Amino acid sequence: MAILAGDERREALSKLPDWKPVDGRDAIERSFQFKNFSQAFGFMTRVALAAEKMDHHPEWSNVYNKVDILLTSHDVKGLSERDIKLAGIIDRLAGT
Repeated sequence: MAILAGDERREALSKLPDWKPVDGRDAIERSFQFKNFSQAFGFMTRVALAAEKMDHHPEWSNVYNKVDILLTSHDVKGLSERDIKLAGIIDRLAGT
């Protein structure tokens, strides 16, 4: 696994318009808002199951109905194809 760079990186990120670069880190992040804590926690559970299957785990936080997710690949110290794949799965799980 390698850090995404150049055209490959631009193309991959163009397919994830709701994910934004993180200042000071080679990572992407996105916030999700739900109607209540139950929906937010259910979403996190579905993401956790998908992430575990990939053996690739997000950095995230949850406060009531809001879930903030940051993706980066610690083994390569930056954004990789694995992050792009998980971001796409997360978007589908969120219905976006």
